[in-house]
Amino acid sequence: MDSKSLIEKLELMPHPEGGYYKETYRSEELINKDDLPLRFNDDRNFSTGIYYLLENEDFSAFHRIKSDEMWHFYAGTTLLIHEITAKGNYIIHRLGNNLNKDDKFQLVIPHGSWFASEVEDKNSFSFVGCTVSPGFDFNDFEMAKSINLSNDHPNLKNIIKRLCAK
Repeated sequence: MDSKSLIEKLELMPHPEGGYYKETYRSEELINKDDLPLRFNDDRNFSTGIYYLLENEDFSAFHRIKSDEMWHFYAGTTLLIHEITAKGNYIIHRLGNNLNKDDKFQLVIPHGSWFASEVEDKNSFSFVGCTVSPGFDFNDFEMAKSINLSNDHPNLKNIIKRLCAK
């Protein structure tokens, strides 16, 4: 199956950070704001899940969320996930099925990390899933501004400029 078929058959929509997505799960139960860490301003669903697809030269721009996000590989080629941790460390994660290159089928990006992703093979696509807990809410989503992130991490200026929306 190719990326266009997946987008059509699964009714994926353009995502604000780049690529295509569709929410596949949102728990009905909520965690009360008072039981969540202070970084959350409101109640949150226990968990949410999405399909996510990147193709060719598309990328998911640097952003961060207030929850941990678990990534799951489904199809296509390796997805490179660029993470700048809360402590400022830079890590490239490999999400895919090429175990000879140390790909992982699952990985977690901790809350507060800046992260962006891109398809390793620019002539292909990566079809993955993301599970967020506490559940994803766009109020918890922050897109990076290239100038600010570069000022905070001048040693990563080139990758930040390449994978930032602004």
